[in-house]
Amino acid sequence: MSDQQPSDLQTEAQSWIEPGQKNVQLVYILYLVSLITAFLPLVVGMVMAYMNRGNSEDWIDNHYTYAIRTFWMGLLYGFICFITAFIFIGFLLALAVLVWFVIRCLKGLQAAGRKEPVQNVETWLI
Repeated sequence: MSDQQPSDLQTEAQSWIEPGQKNVQLVYILYLVSLITAFLPLVVGMVMAYMNRGNSEDWIDNHYTYAIRTFWMGLLYGFICFITAFIFIGFLLALAVLVWFVIRCLKGLQAAGRKEPVQNVETWLI
């Protein structure tokens, strides 16, 4: 049997949903999962970031802003890849965007694990 009581499990589950370190990590994980499943986890992560931004410590809000910017910039970059695919350069750009997206998510996960803000949130690069 497990040593955890039902209330402990409920508190643990709630810590992943409420604004905080675990929720920020969940947003990044959903972003990465969307690469192998579908678009839905990405949208869920973005909605969670929007809902929780401004409801926690500054370093956590920094991560929510970073995740939101990653979503919108990735969407823009994806659109550019789609448009340029007709001249065959879009496929190479799509690979670059994929690498960019994964690195941004991993960078955010690492910083969140250390309980630090992401450096240079406003950048369009990594």
